[in-house]
Amino acid sequence: MSKASEYRIIVRGAGDIATGSIARLFRAGFRPIVLDIARPSAIRRTVAFCDAVYEGSVTIEGITARLAESLGEAIEIASNDEVPVLIDEEGRAIAEYKPDALIDAILAKRNLGTRCDMAPLTIALGPGFIAGEDCDYVIETMRGHNLGRVIEQGSAMANTGTPGVIAGYGKERVIHAPASGVIENINKIGDVVQQGEIIAYINDEAGEKISVPASISGLLRGIIRDGYEVSKGLKIADIDPRLEEHDNCFTISDKARAIGGSVLELVCADFALR
Repeated sequence: MSKASEYRIIVRGAGDIATGSIARLFRAGFRPIVLDIARPSAIRRTVAFCDAVYEGSVTIEGITARLAESLGEAIEIASNDEVPVLIDEEGRAIAEYKPDALIDAILAKRNLGTRCDMAPLTIALGPGFIAGEDCDYVIETMRGHNLGRVIEQGSAMANTGTPGVIAGYGKERVIHAPASGVIENINKIGDVVQQGEIIAYINDEAGEKISVPASISGLLRGIIRDGYEVSKGLKIADIDPRLEEHDNCFTISDKARAIGGSVLELVCADFALR
């Protein structure tokens, strides 16, 4: 195998963290095929390739992702130097495509079906997997000293449910749906909002319009797609208190890049042996 583009990769998941890995692989010459669900719930939609499911195509940092209707079309899109996104929640395309590497970047905090025997190289991001049993390697996704660490035996740190601290704010900067229903967005990603300002409404089944106030003042770094049907407690928005970080709303995060670097390291090492 002489070309990176001939090395077959499937990435499960195309949220903002997965996008960091996909982008790094793409820039290194690999042409991954991405599988996602029919209704992705990404908050940081401006930096998530999964938004191609809704928009048909999206471009992030110069890389275009395009929705594919079949595995054959996905292969064609990849050959045209774009990232194909195929709706395939069950991963049916894996057995047909026979990838050299399979990367589980769903970040569901649990294993939704990835197994070691699905590809010669299997990598999983975050908790819910055991390296050496469910997959070959696990990548640490918890912010801190071990972020991006390659784990050959064992698991990543357990999910704490507490977001990373930014400018002194942790859980306060994340907003969860106060009720189940359809979200109606007032603000868009990149807007400056004030604490208590209404940024969205939840229209519930009873016809009630439930307001969603900003938890803190800052930049609306992420908000779930307008019209999305949310369940009570679902994460729906993220506020960055640093007003000077406006451009960060539209670029891949440091966390996603760090994790993506570790994924690329493992893939390159495997590719070099072929």
